[in-house]
Amino acid sequence: MLDRNKVVVGMSGGVDSTVAAYQLKEMGYEVIGVNMRLWQDDFLEEEHFKRDGGCCSLSSVEDARRVCEQIGIPFFALDFKAVFKETVVDYFIESYKQGETPNPCIACNKHVKFEALLEKAHQLGAYYVATGHYAKIYYDESSERYLVDTSKAAEKDQTYALYNLTQAQLQHILMPLASFESKEAVRKIAAQFDVQMSQKSDSQEICFVPDQDYVGFLKRNGDFEMKEGAFYNTEGENLGKHSGIVNYTIGQRKGLGVTFGKPMYVIDIDANTDRVILGDNDEVFKKELWANQLNFIPFDNVEGPYKCEAKIRYSAKPAPCTITVSGDTVHVVFDTPQRAVTPGQAVVFYNGQQLIGGGTIIRK
Repeated sequence: MLDRNKVVVGMSGGVDSTVAAYQLKEMGYEVIGVNMRLWQDDFLEEEHFKRDGGCCSLSSVEDARRVCEQIGIPFFALDFKAVFKETVVDYFIESYKQGETPNPCIACNKHVKFEALLEKAHQLGAYYVATGHYAKIYYDESSERYLVDTSKAAEKDQTYALYNLTQAQLQHILMPLASFESKEAVRKIAAQFDVQMSQKSDSQEICFVPDQDYVGFLKRNGDFEMKEGAFYNTEGENLGKHSGIVNYTIGQRKGLGVTFGKPMYVIDIDANTDRVILGDNDEVFKKELWANQLNFIPFDNVEGPYKCEAKIRYSAKPAPCTITVSGDTVHVVFDTPQRAVTPGQAVVFYNGQQLIGGGTIIRK
């Protein structure tokens, strides 16, 4: 029997998860802090894993342990390395093999934080799992479904990385930072009991690549060769050699390693032929895309053309569009062309503040 008053909080040792745990205890929940050991690249020097805010850092365990003691809740450090490697790291490597640009945070949320951690929470008798995400989860009686809205702290909103959440998961998830209007307000709460932790910087982009050299990471951990290839334009003309498709992403202009007498941008990557296709800035913009691996939150599927907004990367603003679902694929047509539609990234749909769902962008 699961206890509805018991909640397991994923503790990174950072500001957001700490305040989430503190708020839940103040609300009367029985809170258990869990630090998830996810990854450590033995090739790198130890100092790379001591950066503030890194959920994969060596110091995160002790930081999480310390703040749990200060809050007055039990603490566990649990090993999630196997599931993290299988569902996040292996996926990350395979995406680059296919000439795509992966989004490991979305994979981690789906498979680790809200699947593996939720399973562990249930084993501990807890009904809920909680995180320091900036998003609002609530139950809508009219539709009898759990819904997700964007955070009041618009600049910190993390719903883009949460579109994969299912109804079965949402009923067991708490996100107590939804009511905060800024990160500074969260830091003020943290400073009440740990000034040092309250000043920690935000997590870095890819926690398991602390030196930010993702190509070096792929070379160490991927079982594939970094093959040279060639740049081509849209007319099929060979423009010269490149150093391997993993070094490039859609929309890139700098760092191509070759000069062409005018600005050139990556507009496509062909993993089968190791070709990187270049074009003018106008050719980086696309009005339509296709995506698969779909998930919708307010409903099971979309009937007919559906008007909403969509964003094609975490930092983008939602743009008006029309989506049409056919089988396991969605066709998205934007009102205005979008820059650098990138296979492997997520397209995420909104209706105002409400998160509708999303999918993984594919080539078509």
